[in-house]
Amino acid sequence: MRGVRKENLPEKPCAVCGRPFVWRRKWARVWDEVKYCSDRCRARRGEAARPPAGQVPGAEGGATRATRSGNSA
Repeated sequence: MRGVRKENLPEKPCAVCGRPFVWRRKWARVWDEVKYCSDRCRARRGEAARPPAGQVPGAEGGATRATRSGNSA
């Protein structure tokens, strides 16, 4: 029997989704540099650091927009 059994291959968690992924032959030379389990996670790598669209960083906690003094409801 040649090679290594699949259950004995090294694995590591994805930096984005946290799912474990297993070593692949095409990653043999760059295994230490591989961080993401898929192209989708690689594309989403910066989303965790960015706030959702339309929100200001640090404005959590029910902050509301300031209204003009003449337009109070």
